[in-house]
Amino acid sequence: MTSEKAQDVALLRLAQALRERGYHFITPTPLTHERVNRRPENALTEDLPGVFGWSRPFQRELLPPAIFSLMEQAGVLESCGSRWRSSVRLSSLDGQLFVHSAFPTDAPDAVFFGPDTYRFASAIQAHLNHHRGNIARAVDIGCGSGAGAILTALARPQAEVLAVDINPAALRLTRVNAALAAVDNLQVQHSDLLMDVEGEFDLILANPPYLVDPNERAYRHGGGPLGAGLSLSILENAISRLAPCGSLLLYTGVAMVDNQDPFRREVAQRLEGRPLEWRYQEVDPDVFGEELLEGAYTRCDRIAAVVLEVTRAAN
Repeated sequence: MTSEKAQDVALLRLAQALRERGYHFITPTPLTHERVNRRPENALTEDLPGVFGWSRPFQRELLPPAIFSLMEQAGVLESCGSRWRSSVRLSSLDGQLFVHSAFPTDAPDAVFFGPDTYRFASAIQAHLNHHRGNIARAVDIGCGSGAGAILTALARPQAEVLAVDINPAALRLTRVNAALAAVDNLQVQHSDLLMDVEGEFDLILANPPYLVDPNERAYRHGGGPLGAGLSLSILENAISRLAPCGSLLLYTGVAMVDNQDPFRREVAQRLEGRPLEWRYQEVDPDVFGEELLEGAYTRCDRIAAVVLEVTRAAN
């Protein structure tokens, strides 16, 4: 067994051990995470959510020896002076646990999970609840932790589900998370959008980065005008790969300018005259408000979370 594969097996066993101990953690926004951790009483953790959720330093004696050993084997144990720290977090979502990057997510290949993931999951569930057509093939573009693909695979066990990303770290954690969820109808593949994937899909999912990040971290930087570049690229790539009656479900963020929605306007222009039906919903009017203080967003009113559903006609 290769070293990387052995680490992944140990990471899976670690997640399973935490689940058996009733571990549960809901991941907040980075700003909330920072503020809560800054409290003096949180400088050193005394429980499992502090170690694997809040990414706080801990004393070795806090953890059962078996848990500490699995962290060592998985390569997720970091020295922090005389203390230790986990390089991964585990978050709870719909009865599942998902492994992703520890806080703060500064690394270029960090694997994101947070409030956007919970909203994305809600949008997927709502779509599956009202979509009664057959889903034989689905793909999650930019899968990250694999949450969207895994929840879809669990809800549609007869479907072939693909999880694609350009980030090798995301693909590794998606494989671990899929094994943790015991899904057997999911495949993980490296792909830039859908370039290396063939065929049409009944469902295309995407929760892309949508901010303008000066450091251009892959999980955060959307590129283009006010971070909308990647979302628009996914739209163009996806609509040409929809099977008859197939749908694109795109969850993204939009910087509002002068009380107008520039992304919705662009979507309307690009879809005009095509055999497609679409629905657009603003699901949260104000996210990442701290971004408005500087950089590209100083002239924006707010950043909203939106869901775009595009469905191809039957023929």
